[in-house]
Amino acid sequence: MEDENNLDALIQFAFLNHLPDALNVLRRAERQGREALKRRLGQDCLDDGSECVGNFYTMIVTRPYMRVLQAQVRLYFENKQYQESADTIVEMLRLCPGDNMGQRTWLSSILLLCNRPGNTLSFCQKWLAPDRPSVFPRGGVTFEPPSSVCFKPEEEERISKYGNGAMAYNAAVSAFKVFGDCDVARQYLRIAAKVNPIILVKILANIDKPRGFNNMPRTLNGSEDAQDYLFLTQDVWMADDVWTWANSTAEAKNSVLKPCANSECGAVETKVAQFKRCAACKQVAYCSQACQKNGWKAHKPRCQEYQQIKSTIRAVYAGRAPPADAMPTMSADIVNGGVALQTHIDFN
Repeated sequence: MEDENNLDALIQFAFLNHLPDALNVLRRAERQGREALKRRLGQDCLDDGSECVGNFYTMIVTRPYMRVLQAQVRLYFENKQYQESADTIVEMLRLCPGDNMGQRTWLSSILLLCNRPGNTLSFCQKWLAPDRPSVFPRGGVTFEPPSSVCFKPEEEERISKYGNGAMAYNAAVSAFKVFGDCDVARQYLRIAAKVNPIILVKILANIDKPRGFNNMPRTLNGSEDAQDYLFLTQDVWMADDVWTWANSTAEAKNSVLKPCANSECGAVETKVAQFKRCAACKQVAYCSQACQKNGWKAHKPRCQEYQQIKSTIRAVYAGRAPPADAMPTMSADIVNGGVALQTHIDFN
C-alpha cells in the first residue's frame, strides 16, 4: 500500500471499507499520488501555468491519480458531501479539460444537489451550445451568468439529435429554478425529452428512483445513462414545484407518450407509461397482448438488431469475442496525445 505505483489497490481497498473510513483511504491515496507525480513530472506539475495542467489526458502516468479523484467524487456523493464532490470534479476538469474520465455530466447534477442552479445552467449552456469548441479552458467551470436566450430552431434540432441528455435535463430544471416557467426552460425540457425520453418517462410516471448506478456498457443517451442520471438527480425532479412544472409542459410530455407499435391499431397513450414496453428491447410499446402478438412480425428484425448491438457492446466491454454475426466494431483510447484504435470486427 505504501508503493506509489499501487494507487489502484488503495482505490479497491477504499471501496471495501465503510464510509467515512473509505474516504480517509482515498485522501491518503491522493497524497501519495500527488507526491509521485511531482517526482516524475516536476514540482510544478499540478500548478496552473505548468506544461502538465490541462494536458493530463496525454500522460498515462497521471491516470492512477485521476482514478483516485474519480473515486473520491463517487464516495463524497454517497456520503452526501456534495460540495466536496463538486470541488473534486472541478479539480479534475482543471487538470484534464477534455474530461476523459467522464465527470462533466456528473458535475451538472452535483451542482444542483449543492443548490447552485445558476452555476448548473451556466455550465450546461456552455457544453450544449451547438458552436462550442471541443474543449473549454478549465473544463468550462468559470460559471458566467446564465442566459435566458433560446436556441434558434435549427440549433434546437441539432442539439436534439446529438446533445447530452443529462446536460439537457439539468439545463431545463436549473433554468426553471433560475428564471421560472419560461421559454428557455421549456425549450431545454423539450430537447431533453427528445435526446433521452426514458428519463422524462420515469419522472412523470413516478417510478421509484434507481437503487444504484448501472455498471453495464452503454450507448450515449441510452437506458444505462438514464439510470445513472436518475440515481444522481431524480430527487431534484420530484420536488412538488419541479414535477408539476414538468408535467404541465405539454409539448415535452406529449413527446414521450407512446403509440401502439402495432401498425393496425393506432392507439396512443393518454398518460405516461400507460402501455407495456417490449420486454426484449424496451424500444416500442403495445396497448395490449393482442397488439403485441399481431405486431411482432414487423418488429422482430428491429428488435433483434437492437439486441445484437447491445450484446456486441457488452462483449467488447468484458473483453470477450463479439458474436460471430456482429456489426463492424472498433474501440478507441487517447494515448500520448493520439488516438489508439482497436478493431474487434472489421468490414470484410
